[in-house]
Amino acid sequence: MDQTSRRADAAKSRDLGSARSGTHHMWHMRLTSAALVPLTIGFVWLVLSLLGKDYNQVRATLGMPLPALLLLLFVGAGIYHMQLGMQMIIEDYVHGEGARTAVIAGNLFFCVIIALACVYAVLKLSFA
Repeated sequence: MDQTSRRADAAKSRDLGSARSGTHHMWHMRLTSAALVPLTIGFVWLVLSLLGKDYNQVRATLGMPLPALLLLLFVGAGIYHMQLGMQMIIEDYVHGEGARTAVIAGNLFFCVIIALACVYAVLKLSFA
C-alpha cells in the first residue's frame, strides 16, 4: 500500500463516523445547558412571583410579552436538551439497528408532542 492511498483513507474518515455527529450533539447539549441556566433562574423567579395570585392575576402576568417569552424559551430549550440527552442514552444502550431507530423516532415524537402541548398552554394563557 502506498503513502497516497493511506492519506486518502485518512482524509475520507475525518469527516465521517460517530465523532462528527457526537461533536454536533455535544455542542448542542452545551449550548442548551448554558441557555437553561438563566432561563431556569427566570422561570423559578416567575413561578415564585405568581405564588398566591389567583387565576386572573396569573393570566394578566402571562399576558405580558416578557414572561410568556421566558416560558416559551425555557420550554423550547429544555425539551430540546431532553431530546438530545435521551437520544445519546438510546444510542449507547439500545442494541439492534431497527430497535434503535424505532426508539429514537419515539423519543422525537414524544418530545414534539410535549413541546406542542406546553406551547399551546402558554399561548392559551397569554392570549386568553
